Amino acid sequence: MRPLDPRLLQQARAARRYVVLTTGLGVATTALLVVQSLLLARIIAGVAMDGESFADVRDMVVGLGIVLALRAVLVGVQERFGHRAATAVVRQLRERLIQHAAAQVGLKHQNGAETALLATRGLDALDGYLTRYLPQLLLAATLTPAVLVVIWWEDWIAGLTVLLTLPLIPFFMALIGMASQDAADRSLNSLQRLGTHVLDLIAGLPTLRALGTAGAQASRVRAAGDAHRRATMKTLRTAFLSALALEILVTLSVALVAVGIGLRLVHGTLDLQTGLAVLLLAPEVYAPLRAVGTHFHASQDGLAAAQQAFDRLEQPLPIRGTQPAPDLSQTTISFENISVQHDGVPYATPAGLSATIFPGEVVALTGPSGCGKTSAVAVLLGLRQPSGGQVTLAPDGALADLEPESWWRQIAWCPQHPVLMPGTLTENVTMLRPSASVEEIREAARVTGFEDVVRTVPGEWDARVGQGGIGLSAGQRQRLALTRLLLSEAQLVVMDEPTAHLDAGSEQAVLTLLTELRRRGRTVVMVAHRPSLIAAADRVIDLSARRAPSLIGNPS
Repeated sequence: MRPLDPRLLQQARAARRYVVLTTGLGVATTALLVVQSLLLARIIAGVAMDGESFADVRDMVVGLGIVLALRAVLVGVQERFGHRAATAVVRQLRERLIQHAAAQVGLKHQNGAETALLATRGLDALDGYLTRYLPQLLLAATLTPAVLVVIWWEDWIAGLTVLLTLPLIPFFMALIGMASQDAADRSLNSLQRLGTHVLDLIAGLPTLRALGTAGAQASRVRAAGDAHRRATMKTLRTAFLSALALEILVTLSVALVAVGIGLRLVHGTLDLQTGLAVLLLAPEVYAPLRAVGTHFHASQDGLAAAQQAFDRLEQPLPIRGTQPAPDLSQTTISFENISVQHDGVPYATPAGLSATIFPGEVVALTGPSGCGKTSAVAVLLGLRQPSGGQVTLAPDGALADLEPESWWRQIAWCPQHPVLMPGTLTENVTMLRPSASVEEIREAARVTGFEDVVRTVPGEWDARVGQGGIGLSAGQRQRLALTRLLLSEAQLVVMDEPTAHLDAGSEQAVLTLLTELRRRGRTVVMVAHRPSLIAAADRVIDLSARRAPSLIGNPS
């Protein structure tokens, strides 16, 4: 990533304002620094060489105090607004990254755990870049050349010395930076691998515990953690080496200027005021570049994360339709030769699926695992683009031409693992219809059997559940999701094996729900395995034989 990537200014409005503010503060800081050095040199030279009293230099001392106070104010402003701007920039980048990832439904996705880690820990590391590195970079672009011009004006020999030694700092910074960039990339990649592994392990922990293999994963997590530790320590070693090299270079460069000034002062070819002014200004020429090198390595993790974020934001989005969705209570939905190709699978599942779903009927998608039931549902929901074929809507139109939000507003979706938001049970069951009355909530809970669950929870309807449904079992969460479906006013209800986490006795609640949805004229599409659920459907679509050779390279 370049020191100031233009994409940062394009993707985050707060970054543009921050760059303008920091540049303005840099110009003001440069002017105050020059005035401070010249005043201090004039005061010292006047007292030491000309025997001036305090009364003679009082005005200059007061001016020097004002300059110092103004510099302190500017530093405070920089710190205050720097952290605010960094927070705003990271927030805007995170929002854009999440929105972009959400808008990419229908494409082959990158690892979800990597995206989550990039949007959280990855972009958080950008704070050091914005609050430390970027201000020093802008100071190097404003203060360094301005102070060099002042030094050259005061003493061209010292100016020439500074000009010849100045390029050594960016040269060595570039040499060390090439190595540190690779180290930072490896560190971020190792962190992503670690995060992905841990998140996948947490998601599959119930299965691993059921199989008795949960303990065997400890060594893999430990190995991933050790790899990240080694990558991080290598980055730190490179940063310390860079800081040491820069300190030595700056010290030697300032020493060359000081030696030259000292010799000429001894020989009387340079006056004290000019020599002091140059000596005070010389370190300030190198200071921004030295700070850039120091903070550059501290911000490498953030830069690497920003690079990945920008790369993902530049990925093209799927083409979305613009037509409003028709009324699904009067629309016939047809799968026309639908095929879905999966990565690493030599055949499409489903392949050549052709079926029709009429308004108000209950349809069951059946077949063994791996035959494409979930993929067919994802195509119906508009969450995945088929490799071949299309979904059409009668009397006319196609799903691909519809504006997604207008389509989703008429659909209620119940996955095998329902999502619960932190809040009360009432807030969760009314998620799809916040205006539902108390009587409607109680009636829906009675139909689905969720009222029995509510009675067992302390606080009943006012009880709070956490992220992932803390305090509710898998079957209880499923009942809550069914209640949510019944309360919604969506015309199309899509369910993925609604009895997956219910015992045989609780199946009746689902069958009662289907009867109620049929009575209300809702269209229901469900993935079903249990015979009782299949028998409750008006029609069955069997996907067991719908496999075909790979469509890779020849999608229709």
